[in-house]
Amino acid sequence: MSSATPTPATSPVRRLSLAGVLRLRRPSEIWFKPALSSVAAVAPPNLLLLAFDRLDLAMYTMAGSLCALYAHNRPYAVRARTLAWVVLGMLGGVAVALVTASLTRDAVVLVTVGALLAAVQKVLCDATRIGPPGNVILTFISSAALFVPQTLAQVPGHLALAAAAGVWAWLVGMAPALVRPHGPERRATAQALNAAAAYAATRGAGDGHAPLRAAGYAAVQAAWQTLLSLPATGARAATRHALERLVVRAEVALAAPADSDPERLRAWAHALRGGGRIPRTGEAQAETDELLGADAELAARPAPLWQRLGPLTPIAVRTALGCALAGYASLALGIGRPYWALVTAAALYQANITLTWSRAVQRVVGNLAGVLLFAAIAPLAHLGQVLLVLCCLALNFGAEALITRNYWLGSVCVTPMALLVTEFAGYQAPGDLMTERAVDTLVGALVGFLAAVVVTNRRAGNRVEQAVTAADRARERTARLLAEPDPAPGALEAARRGLAAALTDLRATADGAAGEWWGRALPQERVVLAEQSGHRTLAEAVRRQAVRADRETGTRTEDVRP
Repeated sequence: MSSATPTPATSPVRRLSLAGVLRLRRPSEIWFKPALSSVAAVAPPNLLLLAFDRLDLAMYTMAGSLCALYAHNRPYAVRARTLAWVVLGMLGGVAVALVTASLTRDAVVLVTVGALLAAVQKVLCDATRIGPPGNVILTFISSAALFVPQTLAQVPGHLALAAAAGVWAWLVGMAPALVRPHGPERRATAQALNAAAAYAATRGAGDGHAPLRAAGYAAVQAAWQTLLSLPATGARAATRHALERLVVRAEVALAAPADSDPERLRAWAHALRGGGRIPRTGEAQAETDELLGADAELAARPAPLWQRLGPLTPIAVRTALGCALAGYASLALGIGRPYWALVTAAALYQANITLTWSRAVQRVVGNLAGVLLFAAIAPLAHLGQVLLVLCCLALNFGAEALITRNYWLGSVCVTPMALLVTEFAGYQAPGDLMTERAVDTLVGALVGFLAAVVVTNRRAGNRVEQAVTAADRARERTARLLAEPDPAPGALEAARRGLAAALTDLRATADGAAGEWWGRALPQERVVLAEQSGHRTLAEAVRRQAVRADRETGTRTEDVRP
């Protein structure tokens, strides 16, 4: 049994690497859906405002329209609630910004309020795991609204425009349900099967198998979260249970890769494309007990929101401090739009400093390249307001289509789009806009990253200790059930799935803590031992499942394939 060498008493400053930061990834499987939804949500309000010669109001309608970017991976029943909360959250941030703008024009006060809003939006998005694009869109809109002159009498009308566009964005986000009502859950299941197949192909050995195993468990856990959010009864229950059986097969393959057929897993994943019949795995009795274990998870309530907010306190402080200082620095340099620097800082903060550094590099490269793209397309956009709107729509599509390849590539389109939007209210000198945006990008990235370095996250080590303890307890529970000759139906499967979730959380927590600076020593040896013993217990649970399938179906153990 191997063990890792513990880290020193304090984590040293790590080298800031540029390797792989700008590398392009494969596009998301549904990259076109957020892109098309964005255009479908933004175009009608903007074209209506153009027809009435009131493009100066486009910022308020875009506040609602951009809500269509969220929740594309969620089942439609869940998406309906999630999008509604996003719209309400957007309206809340815009309301605070507009009321503040109507009460004061003091730039320092406006930056301070913007920084506090950014911190609140960041921790709420992280705690609720809202997913991409996270807090950045909310912060961009609310920060920009702070610097638009307002009167209290105008606020209700502007909020009404945002709300109307938000309702339209909700309809756009829900429209695909008319064509593929089970699309999100089928995709999540297919991703779990493909990830399990990639790990099974390594037979659980060789170089690079550990990252594939971690990715596989993360995909399976995401699939379970998707499926368990669906109704357990009613018209959609049959689809849910059929997909659950496939996720069980993916989970079994991760626990026993040497006994799994990766090609069969890939064939099942391929069959989930489109709207055809869901493939059957053919192991009914064993799957019945496994699904009893899945149903048992429904009784587990998620941690209260306040408990999820607690560990995010350092991130909140980083965001508030970094955004405020970036805005103040921009003001000190005489930049007319300090919210650009504020939003740049807000976009940097990730799970740890190492990831924050990577995002800072991506943001700077993407924004500076975007400024150059703006210089190329500005003459065309200035030929008329129709072309101005069409250029913004094209850039909107490009941003969402490219951002899954790498954040910097999406920023190349976001930056000129943001610059063009500022001209909806009237022509502005391109040279001034380009200079201000470039300076604010550099200021926001530098000050924002320095704030992340200064505000340490010493709780990261504690969270690793807690995750190790949770994984050990889950392993012990599973081991106790394995020691019983005939555990209750579904109990072993629920314990096994709980152990898999605990190990997934442990790996994510350890990876996040490893990217922090100045933290106390991490229990790396305990992490390695917990993972090794946990995965051995998972494999034993799979073998027990295979033996049970033998007894119920009369087949040979070696014929049982996930």
